Amino acid sequence: MKKILAILTLLLTTSVFTAQAQRYAVLDSDYILENISDYKRAQEKLDEFSKNWQKEIDNKIAEVERLYKSYQAEQVMLSKEMRKQREEGIMSAERDAKELQKSRFGYEGDLFKKRQELVKPIQDRVYNSVQKISKRKGYDVIFDKSADLSVFYNSTKVDISNEVLLDLGVTNPKRN
Repeated sequence: MKKILAILTLLLTTSVFTAQAQRYAVLDSDYILENISDYKRAQEKLDEFSKNWQKEIDNKIAEVERLYKSYQAEQVMLSKEMRKQREEGIMSAERDAKELQKSRFGYEGDLFKKRQELVKPIQDRVYNSVQKISKRKGYDVIFDKSADLSVFYNSTKVDISNEVLLDLGVTNPKRN
């Protein structure tokens, strides 16, 4: 019995020392990205693409509404066959508008692809910088306080955000 108790005590002590031995740091990825001019330009381009694509979709929806109003005004004068053709034309135009919206803004749509093209390389540079600093300083864990992780307090001693920015070539970071 004493042997089991001694082993348990040794295991608990070892696990406590192991947990305390882990080195960690905190960073703020939003702050880092805000200070990278390439990221700002990429976001502006994405916003411009999004705005233009939304206009294109809005025009398609306006066309569907125009077709529907025209149909409603002329419905009583149309034959059964002509009403059916117009209804199918309206439904087809509506499907086209929805398909366009899905192809632009849906999962793996044009906006997603543009974001991958413009933003992912910047995020990869940040990731590589964090990885390099982590290896150099021997960090076991890096927490991102701008992500969904709740960080109630962190000392500036463990915040490596400015170090990552310096590694990326940003010399005068601005914190909002």
